[in-house]
Amino acid sequence: MERVAVRAGTGRAVLYRRWPGKADLAVAAIRHHIETNPLPIPDTGSLRGDLIALLRAMTRRRGELAAMIGTQLGVLFAEVRTSPAELRELALGGRRPSSRRVYDRAAERGELDLDRVPRHVLDMPFDLLRHDMLMTFDTVPDERITAVVDDLFLPLIAHYSGDRTTGSTPPAGERPDS
Repeated sequence: MERVAVRAGTGRAVLYRRWPGKADLAVAAIRHHIETNPLPIPDTGSLRGDLIALLRAMTRRRGELAAMIGTQLGVLFAEVRTSPAELRELALGGRRPSSRRVYDRAAERGELDLDRVPRHVLDMPFDLLRHDMLMTFDTVPDERITAVVDDLFLPLIAHYSGDRTTGSTPPAGERPDS
């Protein structure tokens, strides 16, 4: 808190009036970062294209956040007595994740049946890439993003929808360098 106060040009007492502890300040900082750096909602015309674009934006913009807080996670979670998932919900402040608009548009185009695909399947590409960012404190390579979408996510969507062409997955070996 002392370093934050010095950087802000104020005293610790002022900080403690607004944020009772370090954890409260950390959550506020994360929320501020998310609110002031919103992810663009892509509209490429396909679930595959939208998801790859959104995941790329997420890893580039949120990768720096993961690196910033990654080194302090143990202290933060001990003080807050919360989990990373609960911290994410606090930071989102009740806003819908960007992925929801991507999935809603894919459903409107007939690429996805939101009633048939379980929530954990929809969360999976984001969960995997969040894991990668937290393990490496870095952005995720584009090849990894494309592999998660093409090799894991779209086949699961096809499985639950009963459609082997869901998401416009290119045949193996014919993936564009997108």
